[in-house]
Amino acid sequence: MNNVNSRLRRARKTRAKIAELKVTRLCVHRSNGHIYAQIIAETGDKVLASASTLEAEVRKSLANGGNVAAAALIGKRIAEKAKKAGVTTVAFDRSGYKYHGRIKALAEAARENGLSF
Repeated sequence: MNNVNSRLRRARKTRAKIAELKVTRLCVHRSNGHIYAQIIAETGDKVLASASTLEAEVRKSLANGGNVAAAALIGKRIAEKAKKAGVTTVAFDRSGYKYHGRIKALAEAARENGLSF
């Protein structure tokens, strides 16, 4: 089993548990160059808010979308957008990625700006 399959297996287990709990989730995806975050409804069929380093406002302020500073900015933006959508409590879906570096920075920034998980 390679690293990608291991990550996807971990992600599948996490998503199954979150679906069982029927809670709104903060789903994170990262690539080498960018980071993406979405607030997904309890049913799993609707995106309530999203933020990524591909947004025009974010791209102007960042030289690189694949670092910890960019992840912290996306965490702040997703928390603000979630509050506008009326969401304050979420389950954190890290998509099987380890909780360190960019994933940790995004999560901590989201917590500091009003999301609880």
